[in-house]
Formats: sequence, C-alpha cells, structure tokens
Amino acid sequence: MSRFAVIYEFVVKPEQDNQFLLAWEELTRLIYMHEGSLGSRLHKTKDNRYMAYAQWPEKKIWEGAGDKLPEKAQDWSSKLREACEEVNTLFELDTVKDLLREKPFTP
Repeated sequence: MSRFAVIYEFVVKPEQDNQFLLAWEELTRLIYMHEGSLGSRLHKTKDNRYMAYAQWPEKKIWEGAGDKLPEKAQDWSSKLREACEEVNTLFELDTVKDLLREKPFTP
C-alpha cells in the first residue's frame, strides 16, 4: 500500500496554545475516526510554531476528506483557526520508504 503524508504549519496566537492544542486533538481524532486518516503527530518548534505530520493510506482519501465528518468537527475547526495567525499546508508527500517504528528497536 502506498502511503501519503501532509505536513502542516500552525502559527498560534499568543496565549492561545491551550485552545489550539485542544482543538487540534479533537479535530484530528474526528478525522481519524470518520475520514480514514492514519493519524497525526504534532511537534512544536523553538519559535513557537506547531508542525503536524498527518499520514493517510493514499492521496485520494486525503483529497476527498471532509464529507464524512460530524457537525461538531466544524466547531473544532473554527476554534483551531481562531487560535492561529496562520495555518499552512507546507508539503504533500508520497512515501518512498517507511522506517518509523512505534517502539524502540531492541536487538
């Protein structure tokens, strides 16, 4: 199976980290549950930007996402955007090799 990944950048407004984190988590869970995403990881940079890596089974599933979400997803999406100065899709990536592991390697 070919995998597809997207990298997002979130520039969060001052004092809005908690709202952003809650909204990101809730929205990500809904996308995972209803749209077929493989999940996402959120990272924070030293300059207070957040970067998310989201993985999908394939690009066409990502492109078609949004129609199956429950109504509350719109509320979480609005809260996420309200907490941010910017939301950017930086990269759309086809996976060539996948060596990520959930647990550390033990010989």
